[in-house]
Amino acid sequence: MLDIKFVRENPELVKENIRKKFKEAKLPLVDEVILLDEQKRQTNSRANELRALRNKVSKEIGALMGQGKREEAEQKKLLVKQQADELAALEEKEAELAASLKEKMMKIPNIVDPSVPVGRDDSENVEVECFGEKTQVDFDIPYHTDIMALFNGIDKEAAGKVAGEGFYYLMGDIARLHSAVTAYARDFMIDKGFTYCIPPFMIRSNVVSGVMSFEEMDAMMYKIEGEDLYLIGTSEHSMIGKFIDSATDEASLPLTLTSYSPCFRKEKGAHGIEERGIYRIHQFEKQEMIVICKPEESMEWFHKMWSYSVELFRSLDVPVRTLECCTGDLADLKVKSYDVEAWSPKQQKYFEVCSCSNLGDAQARRLGIKIKAADGSRYLAHTLNNTVVAPPRMLIALLENNLEFDGEKYSVRIPKALQPYMGGKEKLTY
Repeated sequence: MLDIKFVRENPELVKENIRKKFKEAKLPLVDEVILLDEQKRQTNSRANELRALRNKVSKEIGALMGQGKREEAEQKKLLVKQQADELAALEEKEAELAASLKEKMMKIPNIVDPSVPVGRDDSENVEVECFGEKTQVDFDIPYHTDIMALFNGIDKEAAGKVAGEGFYYLMGDIARLHSAVTAYARDFMIDKGFTYCIPPFMIRSNVVSGVMSFEEMDAMMYKIEGEDLYLIGTSEHSMIGKFIDSATDEASLPLTLTSYSPCFRKEKGAHGIEERGIYRIHQFEKQEMIVICKPEESMEWFHKMWSYSVELFRSLDVPVRTLECCTGDLADLKVKSYDVEAWSPKQQKYFEVCSCSNLGDAQARRLGIKIKAADGSRYLAHTLNNTVVAPPRMLIALLENNLEFDGEKYSVRIPKALQPYMGGKEKLTY
């Protein structure tokens, strides 16, 4: 959410930012919030005037009563009563205007960084850099769920009976490989100096609206019936929420945390090959990283964070590339975002496995996350997040890029980094 003062003073800049994101339908919001802000300030000014007058007249009534001038005091009381009715109406109007202003302000996109390429959607994202040679093999690579089935490692049919589409059972060595990846990712981030955390897996609505846009909320979140609670779509949400209404000493920054959690998503809009297998599912597990830092340090941390994901995937023999998300592919709260994509030798293309985002002070403004300077002043923090690994997709990349075939049977090489987490196993066989 932007600062209303910034919108008031820079309406054309805010509108141009909306155009860059190809969200012309949101252009009227700028003029609407400026009008609401003016009405709110006028209402507030008159209400403050009446409050000051009420205090003044109350003192006058006390003085008149002390002097025995009861009739004059009663006239003053009548004036106070009339003003009280007007003030009550103004206070009700103040609350209505504030609520309407906040609702509209939360729909206006954050100002994207000038370095972000302008584009309409993800088809116009820009490749930044590739890491590792694309895996090429001289045999047919089965679909990833078929690879898992070879090792008796997946059961979607039973999961469909138990929970419906978008769920699965992982079993045996495939389940163990899944756990090995999350454990390795945890230790990888701890070695980078991040504090490990297991957060709440449900959050309240004020945290949800603080960390994401209404559009994202509707597309992703599952609500708990009868409760003010939502299942998290990513642990970033509850991790950022940990600092709601807080002021962290400047000397304690940056705050760097890595968290494990299950994640729950509606996954509206899945299509094509991504409707099958475990590309898009309603429940999965993920290792996440977040940073809360001073504004001048957020871009430095942004580049560190996505580079950590690249380093981790390369340590598991998975070729990756980094894409910069264009303006039209950025969620409304984001200032800048990179996707890390893994190479799929089966599909002969890259697919998204990590998303690194700098949200500037948008989440901090909504949630009241502040930094306390040495002189006692306070200012808004910057927040960032990035996927370390989401094992369903990591498993796809890992299995496809480490698959071997001897002419009769398939096997999967276990990267050296994972072998200690797999009891020393070097290969998966059946």
